[in-house]
Amino acid sequence: MEYTFTFLANFSNGLALISPLILFLLMVIAGLATLVGKLEQWSLLDALYWGFITALTVGYGDMKPTRKPAKLLAILIAMHGIIMTGIIGALSVEATIRAFGNHFPHA
Repeated sequence: MEYTFTFLANFSNGLALISPLILFLLMVIAGLATLVGKLEQWSLLDALYWGFITALTVGYGDMKPTRKPAKLLAILIAMHGIIMTGIIGALSVEATIRAFGNHFPHA
């Protein structure tokens, strides 16, 4: 349990440090999704839903852009989502390494 609390503390501290970057990426994703929604004549909620499903690379397929500019923006949304996911993944690895310190078993 000690490692869990140490991990959570390290992860929270790291997240606080990179929160401006994460918020920027979230704003870019939301802005691009809103733009696609206007091009496709979707509601704001539908556009944001589609944008974040695309950014997280889930892609349910229930909604998809039909216009070429919207399709190009979808690629940008996915790229920003992959960058954000990679940053959070790297933060998780770093927090894990710090939590376990030298306690990792050696191969």
